[in-house]
Amino acid sequence: MADYKIGIEEEYFLVDAATKSVTRAMPEGFLEAAKKATGGQVMGEFLQSQVEVVSLPHTDIKMAREELRHLRQTVAKIAADHGLAILAAGTHPTADWGRSRQSEGDRYDAVMDDLQMIGQRNMLCGLHVHVELPDPDERVDVMTRMLPYLPLIIALATSSPFWRSRSTGLKGYRLAAYDELPRTGVPELFHTKEEFDAYVDALVKAGVMEDSSYIWWSMRPSLKHPTLELRAPDVPTLVDDSIAIAALWRSLARRLTRNPQLNAGLNAVSRAIVVENKWRAQRYGVHGTFVGDGGAVTVADLIDQVIEETAEDADALNCLSEMRRCRTIVGGGTSADAQIAVYESHGKKEDHFQALQAVKDWLAVATLQ
Repeated sequence: MADYKIGIEEEYFLVDAATKSVTRAMPEGFLEAAKKATGGQVMGEFLQSQVEVVSLPHTDIKMAREELRHLRQTVAKIAADHGLAILAAGTHPTADWGRSRQSEGDRYDAVMDDLQMIGQRNMLCGLHVHVELPDPDERVDVMTRMLPYLPLIIALATSSPFWRSRSTGLKGYRLAAYDELPRTGVPELFHTKEEFDAYVDALVKAGVMEDSSYIWWSMRPSLKHPTLELRAPDVPTLVDDSIAIAALWRSLARRLTRNPQLNAGLNAVSRAIVVENKWRAQRYGVHGTFVGDGGAVTVADLIDQVIEETAEDADALNCLSEMRRCRTIVGGGTSADAQIAVYESHGKKEDHFQALQAVKDWLAVATLQ
């Protein structure tokens, strides 16, 4: 019987402890200290203003939550020793990507050489959730049949309403910027490992990329691990929201694995609707509607339906209460909604930049709640 182990990766912004503005350069000694304190579970990111934490594999969702809290607190403590703090959000409200600095490393050098300005603009933080699916064929098949749920997950995680000190009008701007990169967005309609491998082989033989780790779709079969990796969500500001999304991803993976005919008939029209719904998730977050079989469906109605249909799987994995928190996210709003509320509240009596400062201060506190 499969355990459907999960692993969680979160990316954070490194910011000045006082001003909450992003640091251009990672302080000397910070990363080494963070790795030492966590047994190597902290690493640098593409840009020096970001840091990533990586959980251990878990079957117990409650242990995953405790570890994630511990990792955030540990990184924050070491950051404080260097005059810094961490913010968990898909975009930093006031960061200027034009001042960003690339991290050192041969892979980063190659990626930046290929991406040019688009790479420099990649000042974005996401949540990645791995779920173990031991059969390689199963991973590609489940990925494709997971497509209709992708916009819902994106909506639940929105935490990027601001970009370069401007309100974007989107709840999740991060993917609008991230999808400038090649090999991003909604995966293609591959149904077997052979189809996926043929695509990867063609790009490798053409010298486009070294291996499948350079495919940055919203979800993908992992190269390093026997997992299907969710990559679409903004990093949630609250740990419990990350855990809720991880529980939903894990439960959906079990349901699709156990029901091989579910969503098996997806076609070009189906994928096109997913692309449209993905945009609606970015634009409206949990307050929007999606294109459904019989017309428009609200995010609230869809999450109720998905939770009801997946409850048996979540219960078997002992993460039903965590998955049900997705309803709380829809009812109370995401980090994006909270950031906008803070901005509008302060904007009534303060200027634009003071209101943005209040958003950054809120993010710093909420990240460690």
